[in-house]
Amino acid sequence: MDDSAPRSGRATFAWLVGASQVLGLTSVVLTGVWMGHYRGGFAWDGSAQEFNLHPLCMVLGLVFLHGDAILVYRVFRNEAKRNVKMLHGIIHLLALIISIIGFVAVFDFHRQSKIPDMYSLHSWCGMATLVLFCIQWVMGLLFFLFPVASSWLRASYLPIHVFCGVALLVMAIGTSLLGITEKLLFSIMSTYSLFTPEGVLANILGILLMCFGVLLGYLIAREEYRRPPNPEEESLSVHFKTLTEGGSPTTP
Repeated sequence: MDDSAPRSGRATFAWLVGASQVLGLTSVVLTGVWMGHYRGGFAWDGSAQEFNLHPLCMVLGLVFLHGDAILVYRVFRNEAKRNVKMLHGIIHLLALIISIIGFVAVFDFHRQSKIPDMYSLHSWCGMATLVLFCIQWVMGLLFFLFPVASSWLRASYLPIHVFCGVALLVMAIGTSLLGITEKLLFSIMSTYSLFTPEGVLANILGILLMCFGVLLGYLIAREEYRRPPNPEEESLSVHFKTLTEGGSPTTP
């Protein structure tokens, strides 16, 4: 049997995953360079330097790590499901902790600078994304990692959980782009039209974030990159006929 096609498919998948990591890591690095070099660096003292931690933590946590947590089900699709679940949950927990640090930083900066909280579209979208992310993580913990729900409920919630994970990644990237736009409007708009290096860097960052999201979406959507069926996954899947007839899957 000619296995050149499967080998080619694996090589393409590896190349795409590698490209996604380059895009994601470059986005994090550029955010750090933007805040560190052009915006004065980082601190934890209520100053503008503390605010600079906010965009860095958001891109690192809610975008890059969140995307990688989703991607582990494709990268390790032949590994034991329990181990992949643990890695998925741990990366998401790390993303959540980093994101909360970023939110605390911006609220602390607002308090010290006497700036009102939650006044912009970016802040509304960001808060909604973080709250929903917290709920998503807790629900995943209760339904899948340490399941307390019945098999039928777990199977019914699984597609919702998957959809919400992807939707939250889209929301996080969109919110990051709003944040970049706000930063350009309020901080460097007077020189932005002069094609300043800071403005160019911000534009490139926005493009990289969009490319990262598009590439992850492609990897998630491709059928051949999904995990192959196994007994544990079969126990969580509910056939349409089973649902319509009121049955339930076999307990794992």
